[in-house]
Amino acid sequence: MDKYLANDKRYEKTEYKKCGLSGIKLPLLSLGLWHNFGGVDTFENGRNILRYAFDNGITHFDLANNYGPPPGSAEESFGKILRTDFKAYRDEMIISTKAGYLMWNGPYGNWGSKKYLVASLDQSLKRMGLDYVDIFYHHRPDPDTPIEETMAALDLIVRQGKALYIGISNYNAEETAEAVKLLQKMGTPCLINQVRYSMFERWVEESLLDTAEDAGIGLIAFSPLAQGLLTDKYLNGIPDNSRAAKSWGFLKENQVNQALNKVKELNEIAVARGQSLAQMAIAWLLKDKRITSVLVGASSVNQLEDNMAATDYLTFSKEELNEIDEILNS
Repeated sequence: MDKYLANDKRYEKTEYKKCGLSGIKLPLLSLGLWHNFGGVDTFENGRNILRYAFDNGITHFDLANNYGPPPGSAEESFGKILRTDFKAYRDEMIISTKAGYLMWNGPYGNWGSKKYLVASLDQSLKRMGLDYVDIFYHHRPDPDTPIEETMAALDLIVRQGKALYIGISNYNAEETAEAVKLLQKMGTPCLINQVRYSMFERWVEESLLDTAEDAGIGLIAFSPLAQGLLTDKYLNGIPDNSRAAKSWGFLKENQVNQALNKVKELNEIAVARGQSLAQMAIAWLLKDKRITSVLVGASSVNQLEDNMAATDYLTFSKEELNEIDEILNS
């Protein structure tokens, strides 16, 4: 592939939003590397997706230690592309990674101990060829490790210069409030909480949105398309190349079948709005000012291009919102 030179007009059309009360701004859409960048995937396809994203103003790239498969391979692929294509643009990027799920065998390769978090980030930095990440997340709360230990580990990582900012992921409202309080006392404020949020999973609306706003932290939504359910991909069955067809994926055939009627009704609203279903689902999340950014995944450049067009039309009428709620609550 030819030497990469970034599009010199990449910042002209992209909107960036302040992350809580911090000095960081994130693009309305960020790129997640949960799928399609592992060792089982086609390297050049992932490289093309990353190039297209950066060329169009996406500056935030989100990984985790266990992304692949196999675990660690997404960071390795991303590190290779950083070296070949993005070395000159590192300071224009927000790169994040996480630890909190099983990464290696034994008692120190999972959850939220200081031992695991520090060791995992060291490994992640080596895989990506970085001196530091911009955001390091604890990937999920640990019921067996005191939250004080986990937050102290995150504080240590910032003080060591291995991460500029700290985030949490999959923390509910009560856990978020406690984490924010502890980190504030240590002098390393929490920047952001990354949570699963979509039309089909709305638990964050119960209290987390308000908690984040009160705490002055950002919220970034992952799985906005419910693993592809909120797209037109499954309207006529399960394609061979879809996530639901992959043996290692998280989306299962029965989930598709159970949601199909709602998906078809939501698609009719999207068509009437002049959007794809995926675009409407993303726009529906961004309508709330407390959502800083939405993490999208992409299996192709065309899919990413379609998702990015969601920001062209972010407004909803009261009637549209009511109709969407009726479908989702039926």
